[in-house]
Amino acid sequence: MKHDRIYLNAFVMNCVSHQSPGLWTHPSDQGYRYTDIDFWAELAQTLERGRFDAVFLADVLGVYDVYQGSRDAAVRHATQIPLNDPMLIVPVMAQVTTRLGFGVTVSVSYEPPYLFARRMSTLDHLTKGRVGWNIVTSYLDSAARNLGLQRQVDHDARYDIAEEYLEVCYKLWEGSWEDDAVVRDRRRGVYAEPDKVHAIGHHGTYFTVPGIHLCEPSPQRTPVLYQAGVSRRGRAFAARHAECVFIIAPTVAMAKTYVQSIRAEAERIGRDPSQIRIFSMFTPIVGRTQAEAEEKYLDYIRHASYEGALALYGGWSGLDLSKYRPSEPLQYFRNDAIHSAVEVFTKMDPDRQWTVEEIARFIGIGGRGPVFVGTADRIADEMKAWVDEAGVDGFNVAYAVIPGTFVDFVDMVVPTLQKRGLVWNDYAFDTLRGNLYDGRAHLPDDHPGRQVHVRN
Repeated sequence: MKHDRIYLNAFVMNCVSHQSPGLWTHPSDQGYRYTDIDFWAELAQTLERGRFDAVFLADVLGVYDVYQGSRDAAVRHATQIPLNDPMLIVPVMAQVTTRLGFGVTVSVSYEPPYLFARRMSTLDHLTKGRVGWNIVTSYLDSAARNLGLQRQVDHDARYDIAEEYLEVCYKLWEGSWEDDAVVRDRRRGVYAEPDKVHAIGHHGTYFTVPGIHLCEPSPQRTPVLYQAGVSRRGRAFAARHAECVFIIAPTVAMAKTYVQSIRAEAERIGRDPSQIRIFSMFTPIVGRTQAEAEEKYLDYIRHASYEGALALYGGWSGLDLSKYRPSEPLQYFRNDAIHSAVEVFTKMDPDRQWTVEEIARFIGIGGRGPVFVGTADRIADEMKAWVDEAGVDGFNVAYAVIPGTFVDFVDMVVPTLQKRGLVWNDYAFDTLRGNLYDGRAHLPDDHPGRQVHVRN
């Protein structure tokens, strides 16, 4: 789907090391500062200077303990552990910026929707409408065990729960407080009109929420809805609910397959497929010359952790690759982890068989996404090719080292993209949804969430 610009998110996590295991050992990496409030403020200011639409905050609720049946490799190599709460750094970043958006990953599997809806409305108020929600169902057994279950719920059943979770949130955000419920009438002593605040009366299979939303309507009411499921069930869920879909594919051809399937499913159920913004992940390694970029990439590879990469992939896929020989090709296996993490290396490209060693080396820099190495012009060319050939709308820009990868991208690649008219020179609107959708602050009327909206 053609748009007038390429959309940009920065892909980060409130931890030492996100998608490039082992790179925390690089002398220029400052991931160890993830506990420092100034670190997040500085990063937000860099991203807003680069006119990023949002910073996309990943999260998990467990530890990567599939590889060798132990958490030791993940702990040893800081493979997304230690890990802090993503929500709590949003107000910090919002206070030092005015337009940058914030996509926060929160799972529907372990927190009641009544409490979550209040937290998200609070963030939307504090950021003046710059919040998005990356809806996930979680994939780690370690999270399920620590949150009171013997094992995680079946993959497709998690999406059944998610459907009702969204229904409750929509009712709270859109269906509880009328647009003019808050009057702040000092003369009458009335802050809000009781007859314009409605109990949602939800009594479902998984949740019972009879009362009203605790928050008055925030600027966006419902946050911008991100979703990252590309399994068959995940695509159906995304096509129904998502405004933005995050995909990870190592090649243009694989990305195109995902994009086409998501848009086709959206069209099948009656949504306008052009209204779904699809972001693909990549990691840029930028140099002033091609040789400089390639030398930087080789330098980064020397710091990548083979064991950390296999620990990371074990969590994503549910497969313990320590049981495979390094030269052994990976075979497709279905379980309750991330289906696409296995599919992408076994089924998506019929002309390629990936060995365990190849998967580990590939994941070492940039996770499951591609790495673009080169000058600003070359990386701009690659981005344009993915937009033209795969049909993506934008990118989740991951990092090798933080903040260096983002500083290089903002200082070198963004000006090149701006000169070509591929990204904007300045923000156009105040809210995150407004900047993604030409000024519209709320869900469109044909979205299932907006259809429960109470009007005056």
